[in-house]
This record gives sequence, structure tokens and C-alpha cells, in this order.
Amino acid sequence: MEKKIERKNQISEEYIRKIVESLKNISYGSITLVIQDGIVIQVETKEKIRLK
Repeated sequence: MEKKIERKNQISEEYIRKIVESLKNISYGSITLVIQDGIVIQVETKEKIRLK
């Protein structure tokens, strides 16, 4: 007998698109995913600008 496991920690397609878009738009810096109860609730983008 198989038990169905409800997976709260799946990422929706919309959030994946937003994360990928953030990755495309950043040259230097970091992207942080804030997760509560297995659900992505926030995407933080911190961009650094290199001065020569």
C-alpha cells in the first residue's frame, strides 16, 4: 500500500520564472530565497556594482 505524501515544498512555475528572471538580470551579487513551512515566500536580490 502506497501512502500519498503531500509536498508543500514544491515551487510553482511562476516562482521559478521569477527566480530565473532574477538570475538573468544580475551580473554580480546574490539571490536569496526566503522559505517558511516549505513554501517560498520571498525572493531577495542583492546586486553589487564593480567600480574599476
